[in-house]
Parts: sequence; structure tokens; C-alpha cells
Amino acid sequence: MQRRVLYTTRFPLMGGNATVRFTDDRGRERAEPIARAVEDEARRIEAKFSRYREGSVISEINRYAGRTPVAVDRETEQLVLFALDLARITRGRFDPTVGVLRRVWDFRARRIPSAAEVAALLPLVDAAAVSVRDRTVFLRRAGMELDLGGVGKEYAVDRAAEILQAEGIRAAVIDFAGDVRTLGMRGDGRPWAIGVVDPEDRRRCRFAVRAAGDCGVATSGVYERGFVSDGVRYHHILDATTGWPARGLASVTVVGRSTFRAGRFATAAFLLGADAGLALLEKAGGIEGALITEAGEVLATTGMANVTDLPGGLFHGNPSI
Repeated sequence: MQRRVLYTTRFPLMGGNATVRFTDDRGRERAEPIARAVEDEARRIEAKFSRYREGSVISEINRYAGRTPVAVDRETEQLVLFALDLARITRGRFDPTVGVLRRVWDFRARRIPSAAEVAALLPLVDAAAVSVRDRTVFLRRAGMELDLGGVGKEYAVDRAAEILQAEGIRAAVIDFAGDVRTLGMRGDGRPWAIGVVDPEDRRRCRFAVRAAGDCGVATSGVYERGFVSDGVRYHHILDATTGWPARGLASVTVVGRSTFRAGRFATAAFLLGADAGLALLEKAGGIEGALITEAGEVLATTGMANVTDLPGGLFHGNPSI
């Protein structure tokens, strides 16, 4: 019987970096095609759903905004419906049409728009004006833009996990720019350790999650894209009801059975703020979460704060665990 070997593949994805590690005992000739299949699937999803790709289905929907519905497949339909459901959960603070505000927000250039610039675009931010019916998607107003950035990367993580499972991989960790999915245990039998970045210092971990078994870990944080100007932090997680960065929290980490579910609730909790966000995580089934406020206080769901074993064999602690 061959020794189990840890294989690692890395590639750029969705504006960040992707890393996939898995163990197998069937040799490199078997492992390399599996790694390529995972990368190919991740790139397929990016090409299909990125609003930055001219040939993507999202770009096509945006081109025909206010003109005509665009025929879509079931995969696209489901992702759009999930995004619209997230808008409902957050009472409009998340909105899959918020991407139009990128016309005035430029985080790389550290540009802060005027209140008038933001207000002029807010009429185009309206999930209620997104029609999904008979396998078509239609943006009812000209100038609207659909953006699945709030759900696409997490979906890609779970699809990668499905490919690994179908190929017989039983121990893996998938990390797409901080959204993580684990399968089984590490090759040495220990849980996977997943560090959560300190929002105030990206070189440090604020705490760590250890994952034993099949689970997802997703984090929404101010450190992903943003800048500080005159003592105020501006970041890319915009409250769609105001057009300005959400306030109150610096980071939300959610753990659950899938990265897609964890990511949706991390985004929702961040946008709702500390009290409402924590309440949402408490009442949602099958997940646990930890919120870091702008003041640096850590708030955790009851299960995450008071027990060692969380759903999926998870627990939290400091990076040395």
C-alpha cells in the first residue's frame, strides 16, 4: 500500500489566490489530473459569472438591462435566486445590483465619492427590479448591473469539494481567497487549522478554527479591499440601502456544513451589524459564528462561545492550538 501524500496546487482566482491541498495514496499521475479538474471548474465559474468578463452570462444580463430578458441555465438561475434571497434576509442591505456603485467607488485609487454621486446611482440598486422567471433573468431598468460577487466564490469552493469527493479524495482543504472548505482530517490524522485574520493587522491571526470533517468556513472583513482616510476606514462591503460602507463590524467568520451557506450568513451578519447579525446567526440552524466589532471586541454565538465541539467537529481558539 502506497503512503498517503499531501498534494498542493495554487492558482490566481477572482482577484485573489486559490490553494487546494489534498492527500491521496494513488500517486502523482492520479493526483495531477484531479488538481487540474478542480482548477478548471473554479475558472469555469469565474468566466461564467464574473461581471468583469465580457463573455460572462452576468455581462450579457447587464448589457440587456431595461431591454429584454436573457435566457439562462438552471445553475445561473439558482445563484441569482440565492442572491435575491440574501437581499431579503438582510432587508436590502445586501443587494446583487449594488455593483453599479463601483462607478463612483474606487478602493484601489482610494477615491471617496460625494454624497450626490452615490445618491444618483441608488435608484439603480434594487433587487425588487430583478425578474427571474421561465429560466430568464431581466433587469427592469436600463443601467442596472447584476453582481454575484456575494455568492460566486463560495459556490466555487463547494463545487471544488464535490469534484474531490467524486474522485475519491477523503482529506482536503480548499481555500479560495479566505473562503474555505475542508474534507476529512489531515493526512496525519489531526484537524485542519484555519486562521482568521486580525482586521487591524493582516500579519496576525485573531483566532483559529480547527475543522475535523466536512465543513465550510467563510469570513467577511474590512481588510479585503479598502483604505483609511482621515481616520475613517472605507471598505468594499457596501450597505445597499445607503451606498456607503457598512459600519459597526470589522469581521464576521461563520462555520457550517458548506462554504456557500457559511458565506451567505457571514455577509448577512456583517451588513446587519453586531446585534442583529449575532441574532441572525443564533437563530440560523447548523452554523456558528464569531464577530469582531470595529472596537475590537469579539462576539460569538452561544455554541461557539460556550462549547468546544461545534457542528462538523469545529472549535475556535488562539492560533497556537
